[in-house]
Amino acid sequence: MTNSWIDNPPVRDGIRRMLESRSEVIAGGDSVIGWKLGFGAPAWLEKFGIPGPLVGFLPASRRHPSGAHVSVRGWTAAVAEAEIAVHFDSDVDDPARVASSISAIAPAIELADIDPPPDDLAEVVAGNIFHRALILGEADPHRAGGDIDDLVATITRDGEEVATVRRLEELTGELIPILAHTARLLAAFGESIRSGDVVIAGSVVPPLRIGPDEEIGFHLAPLPAISVVV
Repeated sequence: MTNSWIDNPPVRDGIRRMLESRSEVIAGGDSVIGWKLGFGAPAWLEKFGIPGPLVGFLPASRRHPSGAHVSVRGWTAAVAEAEIAVHFDSDVDDPARVASSISAIAPAIELADIDPPPDDLAEVVAGNIFHRALILGEADPHRAGGDIDDLVATITRDGEEVATVRRLEELTGELIPILAHTARLLAAFGESIRSGDVVIAGSVVPPLRIGPDEEIGFHLAPLPAISVVV
């Protein structure tokens, strides 16, 4: 953890409030399956003056199976984000050795509602970085350690290709370093990545604006494809 986080009042305030919300979710009977990263693209890092992505949490109640219908009617600015999901089978006690705790890689689609616009850093983090829903694909245990080198991401809308990406870390930052950053950030606030957690690492393409009655697909080849109907 660098002093730039500890001494950044909006980040400190936002994370404190986000973790309070997380505790309230758990106290209310929900569970939390892990963490989400956001705003790690170079343009956002520069805008906010931060050294790495922001962090939020993943309520279990907002996880849906592939092919599910998740209504976005009434949302202000609904987007879909195609992300790499990282599974952990041991606690991350040492951020420098985060790769050894990774048990599998999977595709994920996160649905978010960009409301209000991302201008106030503290409010963005306190609001759990706009998280609304998660579609989590099948985990591949052959990719323990975080092996993503040969993966290719294809995003579709109603069956039509929107984007294909081979440089999966271009917008998110390199996977292992940003996970180590996340472990250090959480540790500074008394939290950690634990065994059984899933971390979604940020969108590999710019967030895709979506509207009602669309089907969004994500194929992180050669892993099985996933989809969501909104």
